[in-house]
Parts: sequence; C-alpha cells; structure tokens
Amino acid sequence: MAFATGSDAAVGQEAKGWEFAVASGILGWLLDAFDFFVMVFLFDALANHFHVPKASVVYTLTLTLAMRPLGALFFGALADRFGRKRPLVFCVLYFSLMTVLTGLSPNYTFFVICRALYGIGLGGYWGVGASYALESSPRRFRGLLSGMIQAGYPIGYLLASVAMQTLTPVFGWRSVFFVGAPVAGLIVVLTLVAPESRAWRQHRPASMEQISGALLQHKGIFLYLLLMMSMLLCLSHGAQDLYPDFLKSVSAIRTKTALGMNALYGIPILYNVGAIAGALFFGHLSQRTGRRSSAMLALAIALFSIPAWAFGASLAVLAAGSFMMQVGVQGAFGVIPAHLNELSPDAVRSLFPGLVYQLGVLLASPATVVEFILRDRFGYPWALTMFEAGAIVLMIVIFWFGPEARDRSFLRNTVT
Repeated sequence: MAFATGSDAAVGQEAKGWEFAVASGILGWLLDAFDFFVMVFLFDALANHFHVPKASVVYTLTLTLAMRPLGALFFGALADRFGRKRPLVFCVLYFSLMTVLTGLSPNYTFFVICRALYGIGLGGYWGVGASYALESSPRRFRGLLSGMIQAGYPIGYLLASVAMQTLTPVFGWRSVFFVGAPVAGLIVVLTLVAPESRAWRQHRPASMEQISGALLQHKGIFLYLLLMMSMLLCLSHGAQDLYPDFLKSVSAIRTKTALGMNALYGIPILYNVGAIAGALFFGHLSQRTGRRSSAMLALAIALFSIPAWAFGASLAVLAAGSFMMQVGVQGAFGVIPAHLNELSPDAVRSLFPGLVYQLGVLLASPATVVEFILRDRFGYPWALTMFEAGAIVLMIVIFWFGPEARDRSFLRNTVT
C-alpha cells in the first residue's frame, strides 16, 4: 500500500462539493440507527396491538440483524461496480420505504416481512455511506469524520428515545416509523448534488467477477478484520444490551433521578452522550496518533471503568462508570470507518468493509445470550465484568498485532 504525504490539495483528494457527500453518509447512518432503535421501545405496544407474545416481537430484531450481511453484499457490490451515488440513493429510499410500511402494517405477518426486508437496507448503508464519505473528504479530516460517522449510531438511539417521549403520546406508536421519511428525502438531495467519488472512478472494477476475485485475493486481511469486528461488536453489545436490565437490579438507584428523570432512563441517556463524545474524540485523535494506538487507549479506559460500571453501589459511581465505559467502547469504534476503509482493497472499498462489519454483527449476535448465562451463574456484576474484561483484553491483542494504513491515499499517482 502506498502512503501519501503532503497536503490534500497537492494530491487532489477532495472534489468540489465533498461536504455534501460526507453529510449524506453521516445522516444516512443516523437515520438507519433511528429507524432500528425505535423498535426497542415498542415491544409491549406492538405485542398488544398484534396480539402476539412479546418474545415474538423481540424475535424480529434478530431477524433484522440476520439480514444485514445480505444488504452489505448486495449494495456494496452495486456501489463498487456502478458508483457510490446511485446505490446510496437506492438504499436510503429502500430502507425508508420498509420503515414506513412497517408503520402501516395491518397484521403481524406483514410486520415481520417488513422488518426482515428493512434489515437488508440497514446492512447495506454503512459500507457504501462510509466509503463515499471518506473517499470524498480531505485526508486531514478522515479521523474526525470517522468518529462522526460512528457517532451517528448513538445519536440515532438518543433521537429514537426523544421521539418516543414526544411523538407517541400525541400521535401514537405508528408515528415514529414515519418521521424519518423527510430526512431520507434530504439525504437523497445531498447525494444527488454531491460529486461522484474520484477514487471509485479510478479503481472501478470492470465486472462482478473482478469484484469477487478481489475478495478472494485479499481473504487474509478479510479474515483478520472479521475477527476484529466480531470481537469489537461483542464488546459493544456486551456493554449496552443488558445494562439497562442490570440497572433495574441495583436497589440503591431505584428511587433516584438522573437528568431530571428516573435513573433507569437518565443513566442510559448519559452514557450515550459518553458514546458520542468517545467516538468523536478518539476518531479525531487517531489522525495524529494512529488508528490502532487510539483504539487501544480507548479500550484501556473501558477496562479501568469496569469496577465502577459493574460494581458501583451509588448513582454517582454507576453514572460515572457507565459514561466512561461508553467513552472507551465507542471511542474504539470511532476509528473503525477510517481503519476499515484504509485497509480495504481499492476495487471493493464499499463491499469489503461493509461485509466485514455486517458479518461481524452476525457472529457477535450470541454475545447477549452468553452474558445472560453468565449472569445466572455468577450474578450480574461478575457476568458483566468477565465478559467485558475478556473481550477488551482480546481486542487490545488483536489491535496490537494488526496492520494499519493511516492516512493512506485512495487515489493513484500521489506523492509518496
């Protein structure tokens, strides 16, 4: 891999209007997250409406996640073969349509089909949006933009929480499936006025056979990155998915308030703020210190936060511990868009990182179940500690021995 030095102007990394490409990539991932996370607040409402057990509604989350690799494969291959813009527009319109149809579901069967089809769009957007944004932007901003892309996910979670508290009491549960449609329209406009990726124009594969050949040719780095993403997603799910349930088991905070609301809701909002801050800070830091070094520093912060995060006996300690845990976990995630794109082959820069990411989601999906089994045997604090500490140590080892291509130019004929 060639490494470029000098200014972006010297190598012609960015084209006029690159800001629109970046905005579309970030907003699309935020909207994707919003449309996914409204579901976690609606389990009871949907079960009552469709007259099915709550477990049947929860199952649709697994179904959505299981479809994500198909989306990464389909939309990623389209973006590498035909350009970033048209597949990106297609993807955002597709998953927004599936979201609106979810809100219009007349019965449970129709609802399940919509959530499965939505998962294809959910899985397709990240790889295309991240590659489009990072290929279009100046290299000096790549680390910060990497953090901004990844921060879109906890921001989407927060906005879903706000929508549940403001829209559903007035307009009902269906309204949260419609509110994102205007944002999808904005993303389409931003994408249409943005320039096509110059890096894609240079490295455009001539056929789908060449795309599949590039994947096979780079299977070694693909397997390494798949291991990295699987463990990192285990870490992320292990830190978030069961934590609200863990908080319910801490008697010392049941009657306390945080941020003006019940602590069971205030603490998750607080640690999502920490997640956003961590992604932005460590993404930006990685531009100076390197992707691996920044990620390992973030992971060290998460490791040292475990005692307060898992064993805190007061509201203040638990709030501080959970905040710093998410600063660390999502700080490590903040470098991922840049890190994956820089290590991806030029001809498959949408398909390669997107497929790695979404297959990692699939392989990490049992994480919550494993943590729950540990809880039954050792109790919540020790279950959280064992799972997260083990994942963090493994992640540090994986990053320590792994490759890096920080600040790599995505264009040919650069100054080296």
